[in-house]
Amino acid sequence: MSGGRRVAVTGLGVVAPAGIGAAEYWNGLLGPGATSGQSVQISDWDPTPYFDGPKQARRADRVEQFALAAAGEAFDHVGGVDGVGVDSARFGTIFATGVGGLHTLEDQIQTRLEKGERRVSPFLVPMMMANAAGASISMRYKLQGQSETIVTACAAGTHAINYAARLIKWGILDAAVTGGSEAAGTPTGLAGFANMTALSTVGISRPFDVDRDGFVMGEGSAVLILEEWSHAEGRGADIIGEVLGGASNADAHHITAPSPGGEGAIRCINLALEESGLTPADIAQVNAHGTSTPLNDAAEADAITNVFGPGGVPVVSTKGVTGHALGAAGALEAAACLLSIRHELIPPTANTANVDPELKIDLVVGEPRPWKPGPVISNNFGFGGHNGSVVIAPG
Repeated sequence: MSGGRRVAVTGLGVVAPAGIGAAEYWNGLLGPGATSGQSVQISDWDPTPYFDGPKQARRADRVEQFALAAAGEAFDHVGGVDGVGVDSARFGTIFATGVGGLHTLEDQIQTRLEKGERRVSPFLVPMMMANAAGASISMRYKLQGQSETIVTACAAGTHAINYAARLIKWGILDAAVTGGSEAAGTPTGLAGFANMTALSTVGISRPFDVDRDGFVMGEGSAVLILEEWSHAEGRGADIIGEVLGGASNADAHHITAPSPGGEGAIRCINLALEESGLTPADIAQVNAHGTSTPLNDAAEADAITNVFGPGGVPVVSTKGVTGHALGAAGALEAAACLLSIRHELIPPTANTANVDPELKIDLVVGEPRPWKPGPVISNNFGFGGHNGSVVIAPG
């Protein structure tokens, strides 16, 4: 099923509240920058360096701005499109978001209500559509391979990375830009999540803590450039990791709640291991979805314990620093996995002071934990019952 070709990760770019750029993002994950309030946002964001002038920047929603900024860093990492050196028709763009241009939509609804229909921007649709971020990357870099956007709520980033890797494994593409972007922390978006009691009432994301009470909204983007392994190796690329495999399935249980006992997550993790050709004993770290909601964390901990055994593998959730960036979460967490491999450290789970004793997992808390890098499985689970897991190994 996994195909005969290996997939190298050769480029990485990150835009997040924890830091702009992969290096600053890594520093942010190590602390002490922790979430506080309903949302954590990128302060003083200036998109103009990533566009040809302020007018072009204004015609892109915040979610697209983040994506292009992260893509710029990733392409700088590989020496640009020419540095990758594959036919543009075989260079794809498989991107993810959970919501799309919600800032633009909310602003333009307000404009219509206050000033009338004729004042609604003609750029509303191309700015709000969910595929705008991925499409803009494809157009900026003249990538003419498959260009698709995956919208599976909070599992979307993980789904996109795994799908892009499969297209390379199967010989359909030779390279791909993948990842995700999100900027959904608008007043209405936050009100909706708060009123469904998904957000923390005290404004603190503390994954797997006995006092966890909801997530804090995040935003940002992470972009990975994937290449067929022998091509990357042959051109002397800096291979920062390998996508071994992954999986996607559905709980088919409830629109927002996970299946009891993490049954869907258990199946998803096992399918990802099977596609990667690994056993549970091969996994050296779990980057958990770990949103800090009572039901999600309990179900995921049950799934991890079922597959790996009680305390069987180090576990981390980075959402105590990043917040929950919805469709970009899986991409930001894949970036964290790659950086954890490169720096030989597992970042701590921020804000978690008292791990819930009912959860039998080895959660990394307090200080970064040194480790011998090995395969990491990153999990993400989305509203609608979407489950995703991807396995990333040292390059």
